[in-house]
This record gives sequence, structure tokens and C-alpha cells, in this order.
Amino acid sequence: MITLLSILITIVCVILMTAILMQNPKGGGVNSTFGGSETRQLFGAANSIVVIEKITWTLASTLFLLCIITAIVANA
Repeated sequence: MITLLSILITIVCVILMTAILMQNPKGGGVNSTFGGSETRQLFGAANSIVVIEKITWTLASTLFLLCIITAIVANA
């Protein structure tokens, strides 16, 4: 069980790192990374920032919960 939780934590960490790296603190974000025009055609420049931010918060919450569950299972 701990092995499965560790694998899930690793997967969430890798995806979270990718989501964080896609963000740009200066406002460019996904647009400057992927050329801008393709991103705007998919779901708009403003919406892409909101989507990446929601994904980041969801992954961070998931990681937090997985770590707590792993600690509980390890101590049981």
C-alpha cells in the first residue's frame, strides 16, 4: 500500500512541477512558452492562466492529502 501511495506521490509531483513551470510570474505564462497563437485558439489567453492555476492548486492539494494518508498508513 505504501508503495502504491509513493508512486502516486511521485506522479503528482512530476505533474505539479510541469504545471508550475508553465506559469510565468511576469505574466507571459503559457502564451510565451508555446507561441501564443496556438494557446489562444485552444481556450483563450486569459482562460489558460486560470486553468493552469486551478490545476496547480488541485495538484498541490492532492499531494498534501496523499502525504497525510501515507503517514497514517505508515504508522498503522
